[in-house]
Amino acid sequence: MNERPIVPPDAPLVAALARADEEALRGRPSHITAEEVASWWTRADLEHDSWLYEENGAPVALGWFQVWGGIGTSIGIVAQGAKHRGLGAMLVERGEEAAARHGVGKTHAFTLADDADAAALFVSRGYREVRRFYEMAIELDAEPVVPKVPAPLVLEPFRAEDARAFHHATEEAFQDHWEWSGLPFDEWWAMRKGQDQDEHGHLWFVVRDGAEIAAVARNEARETAGYVGLLGVRRPWRGRGLGKALLYRTFAEFWRRGLHRVSLGVDADSPTGATKLYERVGMTVESANVVFEKNGA
Repeated sequence: MNERPIVPPDAPLVAALARADEEALRGRPSHITAEEVASWWTRADLEHDSWLYEENGAPVALGWFQVWGGIGTSIGIVAQGAKHRGLGAMLVERGEEAAARHGVGKTHAFTLADDADAAALFVSRGYREVRRFYEMAIELDAEPVVPKVPAPLVLEPFRAEDARAFHHATEEAFQDHWEWSGLPFDEWWAMRKGQDQDEHGHLWFVVRDGAEIAAVARNEARETAGYVGLLGVRRPWRGRGLGKALLYRTFAEFWRRGLHRVSLGVDADSPTGATKLYERVGMTVESANVVFEKNGA
């Protein structure tokens, strides 16, 4: 069995393995794309903290490790047809070795809620379930009508000069969320600059209250669908329909682009009740992912 690091051009291969795994476990089509996989690697050092195992030129298992906010995250996928050979345990061990190398005291590992074998593996190695996240989606069947925000607030596209205020609004809106760890502005902007629009138009939106930014939406247009990367409303402006208005503005933009499917990820126990908002606008839970945690891995 050959081992090598994952490289960015492997994104379509990794997406195919992840789709096959999800479809086998859930019995329905998966929508994971290469673009989505590439977004998973934003904070990963693939050269030093990833592993891809191949037999006869075909991938049988792969994984990567990254550190964010002092917490390690370990991800692994075993190909269909290569299960029950100890490859999953090997990936967990590689993740734990990386955690020790980086000196992190806490490691998170993710698995599909439907994968009982993976859950049993994590429990057997001292992990415990700590959180669940939903993947929610909507299939738009008509052009969305964007509700008005209450005066004097204004909903409009993000502008480059908004960058620092947008970052501040994001940090404030998410300060209550589980294990939230933001980036300093300069680092965040270096990573996000230029993603607010493309050749087809704007992708990020804000709600302004005079000189203040009250709420933000950061979206991504993927090959076959739209994705809500972040939606946040600052505390003083909550309960005024701003999240709903931003969602409908996002839906309308994706509809204009011919992208009628829109998805997002959300904490199942979101302290702001985000899942209820998404349900009210017509989104439904398609799947759940489980976070397992181990201290001193």
